[in-house]
Amino acid sequence: MKPLINTDFIKTPQILKITAFAFISITFFYLGKHWSNSGYQQLLFFSTPQNSISISPNNDKSFNITSLIPPNESDHPPTEQAINPTPPSIYPPPDESPLSDPNRTFGIIDSDGKMTDDFEVGEFDPDIAENWGNETEIESASTNFKVRVRKYELCPGSMREYIPCLDNVEAIKRLKLTEKGERFERHCPEKGKGLNCLVPPPKGYRQPIPWPRSRDEVWYSNVPHTRLADDKGGQNWISKEKEKFKFPGGGTQFIHGADKYLDQIAQMVPDITFGHHTRMILDVGCGVASFGAYLLSRNVMTMSIAPKDVHENQIQFALERGVPAMVAAFATHRLLYPSQAFELIHCSRCRINWTRDDGILLLEVNRMLRAGGYFAWAAQPVYKHEHVLEEQWAEMLNLTTHLCWELVKKEGYIAIWKKPLNNNCYLSRDTGAIPPLCDPDDDPDNVWYVDLKACISRLPENGYGANVPTWPSRLHTPPDRLQSIQYESYIARKELLKAENKFWSETIAGYVRAWHWKKFKLRNVMDMKAGFGGFAAALIDQGFDCWVLNVVPVSGSNTLPVLYDRGLLGVMHDWCEPFDTYPRTYDLLHAAGLFSVERKRCNMSTIMLEMDRILRPGGRVYIRDSLDVMDELLQIAKAMGWQATLRDTSEGPHASYRILTCDKRLLRP
Repeated sequence: MKPLINTDFIKTPQILKITAFAFISITFFYLGKHWSNSGYQQLLFFSTPQNSISISPNNDKSFNITSLIPPNESDHPPTEQAINPTPPSIYPPPDESPLSDPNRTFGIIDSDGKMTDDFEVGEFDPDIAENWGNETEIESASTNFKVRVRKYELCPGSMREYIPCLDNVEAIKRLKLTEKGERFERHCPEKGKGLNCLVPPPKGYRQPIPWPRSRDEVWYSNVPHTRLADDKGGQNWISKEKEKFKFPGGGTQFIHGADKYLDQIAQMVPDITFGHHTRMILDVGCGVASFGAYLLSRNVMTMSIAPKDVHENQIQFALERGVPAMVAAFATHRLLYPSQAFELIHCSRCRINWTRDDGILLLEVNRMLRAGGYFAWAAQPVYKHEHVLEEQWAEMLNLTTHLCWELVKKEGYIAIWKKPLNNNCYLSRDTGAIPPLCDPDDDPDNVWYVDLKACISRLPENGYGANVPTWPSRLHTPPDRLQSIQYESYIARKELLKAENKFWSETIAGYVRAWHWKKFKLRNVMDMKAGFGGFAAALIDQGFDCWVLNVVPVSGSNTLPVLYDRGLLGVMHDWCEPFDTYPRTYDLLHAAGLFSVERKRCNMSTIMLEMDRILRPGGRVYIRDSLDVMDELLQIAKAMGWQATLRDTSEGPHASYRILTCDKRLLRP
């Protein structure tokens, strides 16, 4: 047998098979590489590393979420527009793949593979504004898919200061009686005629001047109204200087400044001790709220209220200054604050006839005044000796005597009365005395659309509410009235309050570390579902120079008495209806667990549109809620032009809750 030579070896069947297999492998390799780089869907092995390993099946598809947004009719006033019907599911039809956002959560992984909070979140740039126009759609794009979203239109320019329940002209025209101030109360649009557009800012709107400078000056372009300056400039309320309004700190009865006026009150009644015994004050007919503005430096929280009357922008000025304020009127319904809320109620030339209708308005003051609290009245009947004014003073003395109030001091143009600590004086009056005590079953904390009552609200026999600790210890001391509110809880209420405090203290501390909240220009803050006020207390503990309006929804337990006993501002509200404040008045809106509860009663887009109305351009929204509401809220936020991001909570990506963070941009027509 001859030995195999090289050529014979190459021709063997085994070598031929190996050579053919290698050739075919090389051919497929180069073909795959060519297809991968030519715009075709990438093969798995040649994909560039990305967040996902394949192209979304929704690439280049369009989704219409028109059902979330009703047709806009911006040529008509809001009372003639259709509110959003209850939207169907926002998910696409069965023949399309579900819409998802692969970038809706994020975090930073350090070199050890652990999640870290050491990252910067971009802040709103006031110089960047979006030309919104009134096109009907916007395009939401990511690296993997594009979605076209039906968007909300801008409202007409005439609605720049629109307050839905106070500007309902048609409802006000239908009122049969108006002499008691009915036209200044809430008259909300009927179902199907609510707000369904974005309230625009005035021309030339600028980022608000930050606190504490805003106490003394604001931009004219943000509140472009000069009537108050024309009418009250001589009383040191307000003046216009070039591009700004200036606030000298005066008032009709304290023309030389609020600070001197406050010093006078403190000297008249030393027990008032602002910022110690006296923490919560109601200022009635507040003007531009200089009284409350100057009390802030004395650790006093003042709720400044006034109706939307001929001086209709006074509350708007107060909020632009960064001072707590609400549009409210003494008329025919209870104000939205609980019994024994305020240690002092103040009226300086507030133009209210306290003695009309058997003193029903002063009886409302008595309901809200804490046991042992003070009523300060600065008005002409106190110091002038004209016959008509002397008669008014005599009527006031008679009424306050029947209320068992003690006239503590009358000096100059100020008179100060003190409310009794208990019911003893009331019970010792003659049978049939006027005004009578309210029925034992009357709930003085029931305030939502409740008529005024011409009777004296009884004080609790156990003394609850009369002896709250001084500030600041009252903030973290569980109040007595925690035991008397109706609250569904199977654990000790004091422990529940402490647990809420601990949760929000840790959460806000995390926000400060991770999202650098201390860099935000927070001044006017609203907690839309406040509970016991743990969120507001945490902001105080963290040293934020802001104030919080704690809203207690009517759909839950009435915790308002607890809030005020802790030294926190609060108000009752139904989020199925608009809120009584001007547009563009809050820097931060916080809603924890709100939408998962209210969606059973309200349209979520209605609440979101109201949030957009009261939020300042550049303002922020933090919504902490269950997963099943987040997709819809995210799409509504985008349709309103918000920059929205869905984030994990500290429990991680598998938790049942998420946080939706939103920034509101300045939208231009």
